[in-house]
Amino acid sequence: MSIRRFTRPRRVVAAVSLAAAMTLAVAGCGTDGGGDKTNDAGSTPSSTSSKPSDGDKDAKQEDTAAGENVDPNVKLAEIRGQRGITLVINQVKRDSGGFVTVQGEVKNESDTNQPTSGWSGSEALLVEKNANSVAGAALVDKAGKKRYYILRDTDGRCLCTTGILPLQPNASTPVFMQFPAPPSTTTEVDFVLPTFATTSLKISG
Repeated sequence: MSIRRFTRPRRVVAAVSLAAAMTLAVAGCGTDGGGDKTNDAGSTPSSTSSKPSDGDKDAKQEDTAAGENVDPNVKLAEIRGQRGITLVINQVKRDSGGFVTVQGEVKNESDTNQPTSGWSGSEALLVEKNANSVAGAALVDKAGKKRYYILRDTDGRCLCTTGILPLQPNASTPVFMQFPAPPSTTTEVDFVLPTFATTSLKISG
């Protein structure tokens, strides 16, 4: 009997508390004139943030271009550089967007660490924006008497591999470079990269 007497008041208190909570909730909804606006304002930044920033685009471009659909066993050219560095070109492809992508791998075949800073070229602004990169590369169309330099965005960042760390002995790193495409009639160009020998490359696609 005592148990029933104590249980009923507790249920009443719980019911009263629940009713009070519901009343407050309804009151809050009734004064939501600014509440919905807050939610709308809150949703706006989230939709904006879903759009990729320029940095995201650049990272995406680099990830897409470097190594995707490239067969490492295909060796279009092997270019000797200084101090035991070798660059193997795996692909030279013309894309529908009006550019040519060169992809390959740089390997340190020496027994000492080798710097990578010399590949950025000699243009001060390009080197500043693209340290330890292959931004100094160029394609030379001898027939058309034109030289095509690395593509870059409005901030001066190249469409190429950047931030390449010094290579340890027997270490290698994939690289990519994108250039404006020569005319479709041009199927062969010379490839130039500071500290490396010049070589002839055939364009596919």
